[in-house]
Amino acid sequence: MPTVTPLAPMTPDAAISAFSYLRAIQADDVEAAREFAGTEPRMPELLVDVAQRIVVPVTALPGPNAGEPSADTFALEALGPVLVTSLRIWAQAGPDAADGIARTVIDFAEQFLTEDHEDVADILHQLEAVGVDQALDAHPAPSAGQPVRLSIV
Repeated sequence: MPTVTPLAPMTPDAAISAFSYLRAIQADDVEAAREFAGTEPRMPELLVDVAQRIVVPVTALPGPNAGEPSADTFALEALGPVLVTSLRIWAQAGPDAADGIARTVIDFAEQFLTEDHEDVADILHQLEAVGVDQALDAHPAPSAGQPVRLSIV
């Protein structure tokens, strides 16, 4: 089994930008998505980073106390790295790849993370809150100077 290297935490701005773009794509707000992508030229790479933070934990094998993994579990675990690697290759195509990567992340969240009567927009909002919290923990605001104000739209 391959060794998984922990990801370096995203910055708060990167997390907010990526999730703002995801929510715009999910809402079919082409104009807002274009604006978010225009202000962040690394959007495809940010979306792959978000995808990896979502896909790998969801597709990972259960812990040793969870019982014997099934053949389906092994297939699901293999899916995570393959999907993320494919998205990384796709991201090399440049800024125009952001839309397709975002739609893949949204489809994954919808298929694997939503339960009956849950909306994928709610799941994206929850994932964003976790991602931004992790980013803030890893990149705390400077104690001196201007206060940092983050808003999640």
